[in-house]
Amino acid sequence: MNMSTRAKRGTQESDSPEPPASSGPTTAKKPPARSNRPVRDSFTFPESDYALFALLKKRALAGGCEIKKSELIRAGLILLNTLSDTALIDALNKIERVKTGRPKK
Repeated sequence: MNMSTRAKRGTQESDSPEPPASSGPTTAKKPPARSNRPVRDSFTFPESDYALFALLKKRALAGGCEIKKSELIRAGLILLNTLSDTALIDALNKIERVKTGRPKK
């Protein structure tokens, strides 16, 4: 295993085969915290909202920031989280409700 792979995984290999000496009673160690793993999901948007992706991506690009659709959604979630409860409910009441599920063939 090369050094860059060890650094990516956050582990180090020691030159000595002996485990480190422990000076106290043995306690159960917590597993290392996992990084924020991506979760795949799918969404259905009205065409008008989907067109906003292109508009917002163009605006971001004009400002010198290339962005993906998923990053726009994540930015929107961060902004929604900053709203007061009343403002959040007002924003949620303004969106069009979309029928969930896949369309029948």
